[in-house]
Amino acid sequence: VLHQERRKSEEEVQEKIEYRDGKVEEVLTDGRRIITFRNGTKKEISADKRMTTISFFNGDVKKIMPDQRVIYYYADAQTTHTAYPDGLEVLQFPNNQIEKHYPDGTQEILFPDHTVKCLYSDGCKETFFPDGTVVKVEKNGDKIVVFSNGQKEVHTAQFKRREYPDGTVKTVYCNGRQETKYSTGGVRIKDEEGNIILDKK
Repeated sequence: VLHQERRKSEEEVQEKIEYRDGKVEEVLTDGRRIITFRNGTKKEISADKRMTTISFFNGDVKKIMPDQRVIYYYADAQTTHTAYPDGLEVLQFPNNQIEKHYPDGTQEILFPDHTVKCLYSDGCKETFFPDGTVVKVEKNGDKIVVFSNGQKEVHTAQFKRREYPDGTVKTVYCNGRQETKYSTGGVRIKDEEGNIILDKK
């Protein structure tokens, strides 16, 4: 009870100014200023003037922090947007998805299942899955998939190739032809219909 009483006395209005446009400014005994606009928006300025909080009539809240971060909470979307002085912007969504937009144009998306997708300014994309699989898509559309078991797949307009940890490489060309090069040096080639046309052991 004593703490509550002390807090109440610290928050007492020391001065109240009413403007012609309907705006009301209150100076509290603890040094904070609260400005209430006619539409219901409230602006609170800390005693040291280093932090400002604006509570909009629609439920949105904007905070300007002492370190110059600007945090904006969108009430309808339940989304928080934080802008840092260095240009980094971070969006936090209600489903726990987080997006980071870097000044160089790179975007990083962290999904609730811990998948991370990076979109680079040069047009490349990389996705890191929780199981250790990494998918990289080049600007030209070529895709490289590195699986956690050591296997690797390369997808291009001309072929799809899978490379195995033991050195075996299987390639399927866009015309349907298949080629397998074994780590032992053997080669097997099948034509478009699946007929073996070369089987060198």
